[in-house]
Amino acid sequence: MKDQNFSKTIRYVGVDDLDLDLFESQYELPEGMAYNSYVILDEKTTVMDAVDFSKCSEWLANLEKELAGKTPEYLVCLHAEPDHSGSIVEFLKKYPSAKCLCSAKAAQFLPQFYDFDFESRLQVVKDGETLTLGSHTLQFASAPMVHWPEVMVAYEQSEKVAFSADAFGKFGAIVHETDDWACEARRYYFNICGKYGNQVQSLLKKMSAWDVKVICPLHGPVLNENLKYYVDLYDTWSAYRAETSGVFIAYASVYGGTKKAAEKLAEILEAKGLKVAISDLNRCDMAEAIEDAFRYDRMVLAASSYDAGVMPAMETFLCHLKAKNYQKRRVAIMENGTWAPTAAKTMLSMIETMKEIEKVGETVSIKSVLRDDAPLAALAEALQ
Repeated sequence: MKDQNFSKTIRYVGVDDLDLDLFESQYELPEGMAYNSYVILDEKTTVMDAVDFSKCSEWLANLEKELAGKTPEYLVCLHAEPDHSGSIVEFLKKYPSAKCLCSAKAAQFLPQFYDFDFESRLQVVKDGETLTLGSHTLQFASAPMVHWPEVMVAYEQSEKVAFSADAFGKFGAIVHETDDWACEARRYYFNICGKYGNQVQSLLKKMSAWDVKVICPLHGPVLNENLKYYVDLYDTWSAYRAETSGVFIAYASVYGGTKKAAEKLAEILEAKGLKVAISDLNRCDMAEAIEDAFRYDRMVLAASSYDAGVMPAMETFLCHLKAKNYQKRRVAIMENGTWAPTAAKTMLSMIETMKEIEKVGETVSIKSVLRDDAPLAALAEALQ
């Protein structure tokens, strides 16, 4: 396991969940998930966030080991989502003198999730408020909709640590952590926070006023080297700028005709020197397809007609893109239909509801099987 500890007084007490297969009951977790928690050892010892209830016992054991007999004064709840707040009640029972610090909205949400008398145990902190723990000082900042409305982040001033809640998080357990941070961080960002780019931009502005040396997210590794790389990626993603110059081809095929056309288009584009990614929406991880749609500056939608509309996988994909605020991209359309092609009309009606989408080239319409590559060559030319 990658060592998450960077300080003698700020210690990692989080846990890995290697049993969970779907995050938020929808995102595949081939390498598990990390629930991060930290403890600041000081005159007023303070725990930064809890973990999912399924890992409560392990978390409390990690915490007890680091406390070494100390009694925590505070538990900070930066985010009330159950994968972070699920063990708060057990913590408050174990440490009856401790207070839970949270935003006003978190104070509203927590009793909705848990059958516990929080009234005397919660202490609301406000945007900009500071709390001195001894040699450490926490400065709180609201970060609404990154990615729930109650979210806060906190900056520890003496060691220059940003506790960033879900921002800068990623899929994957710490035990499986590699140097390729961006891949699963990108999939996490666009599927979890992607809709709220403006709010993430606001958070980045707040963080730019701090002299941050370490970022401690609620998922994924502690970031304490080359922070500009991570911040620049977040700035690109949250501004809806393309990260990579290239074409993403998303297709949904019934009997293989659309698939063959999509693959042929990919060959033509690659021969022109373009970077190409391609996904079969009927079989791929939809979250990865969403990730690639945002990553590249151009996209081709290729789908068979179905029930006077479009293949369900394509419709689902476009609904996800709309929900995640897809925008500022160039998009080409390819449809297939044996007797009455309807896919293009359906896909166009969906992308026309998205911001700053430029349609590229003429729509390619296939009757069952593409027998002439000329329309693909023309489309590839338009996509350059």
